[in-house]
Amino acid sequence: MTRSPLALAVALLADLAAVAVFALGGLDSHGGDLARFALVAAPFAAGVLVGEVVAVLLGRPFALLRGGVPVWAAALVVGFAGRALLGDDVPLSFAVVTAVVLGVLVIGWRAVVLVVRVLHDRRQSASSASSAR
Repeated sequence: MTRSPLALAVALLADLAAVAVFALGGLDSHGGDLARFALVAAPFAAGVLVGEVVAVLLGRPFALLRGGVPVWAAALVVGFAGRALLGDDVPLSFAVVTAVVLGVLVIGWRAVVLVVRVLHDRRQSASSASSAR
């Protein structure tokens, strides 16, 4: 299913917001200052961009699996590689927490959209059925 440019922009912004929340949460938890925000977020944001391209090519940027999983996976792979290139460690504990948090955020907003759509469609169907009587 092809989406409008506006819908694609919304998906991209939602995923970048997920990375921002992740980075800000990490900085807050570990006493980092806001000046490090770009250094922390940039590799994962680059991964989101790669993942968005894949999600668009698969035709479902809002879908949980064909949209969310490629964005999440690319954010992790590119993000960890970017951290390593910048000289930052990628300890296992960081990798696990990052995978869980970004997974919840990137796939989570898509799950919320799906639930809202299903509820909306049910309400529309019920409304149409009652007005047809």
